[in-house]
Amino acid sequence: MFSRANVVGVSAWALQPQWIQVRNMATLKDTLYEKADIKVPEDKKKHLLIGVSSDRGLCGAIHSSVAKQMKSEVVTLTAAGKEVMLVGIGDKIRGILSRTHSDQFLVTFKDVGRKPPTFGDASIVALELLNSGYEFDEGSIIFNRFRSVISYKTEEKPIFSLNTIASAESMSIYDDIDADVLQNYQEYNLANIIYYSLKESTTSEQSARMTAMDNASKNASEMIDKLTLTFNRTRQAVITKELIEIISGAAALD
Repeated sequence: MFSRANVVGVSAWALQPQWIQVRNMATLKDTLYEKADIKVPEDKKKHLLIGVSSDRGLCGAIHSSVAKQMKSEVVTLTAAGKEVMLVGIGDKIRGILSRTHSDQFLVTFKDVGRKPPTFGDASIVALELLNSGYEFDEGSIIFNRFRSVISYKTEEKPIFSLNTIASAESMSIYDDIDADVLQNYQEYNLANIIYYSLKESTTSEQSARMTAMDNASKNASEMIDKLTLTFNRTRQAVITKELIEIISGAAALD
């Protein structure tokens, strides 16, 4: 689990150089998967579904969008005869999915989002998954990918077990890759894709929070203006009524 101290949140643009670098690292994984043409045999049934969120709110629908896609994936995979286990990174995703899928959670992580994620954080998550005892065949990680300060997109990246990678037909052309090297690659790759998704999600969350707070401030200002106008009109009506009563009383005395 993450162990963090409370710190002030950072802006999305402050994280920009880091997530650009992380995106470049993530392409290395995609390259091998594409070149090796890794496919999971039909008889393999165990699927691991990882959802990335955080412990913090006030950022619009950024957490619910991940939960919505995870629910859709669970339905699709279950209908295909797959055994699906869930991993929740962040208290928000756990809170949303525990109402309907509490029996499918393998492990959850909290104290996420209090500080920009590091590769060490991702390594902790990867190590916990590898030591969980659940031998999945394939999996996917769902997260929010940063597009701009006002936009993000919920995406899904595949992950594969060591056995699935080793049994890929195209891997046989790499004669110089022994079992230890392949295992090290798979473990590093898992930590790398988790790190990538954490960075993307954190950047998306910060931008969504800025947008949500900006909209909330504008709505509050509009509400204050409307209430001020209503108050002034009401006060003016009360004063006018009191003046009429005073004038009417004075006229009656005359």
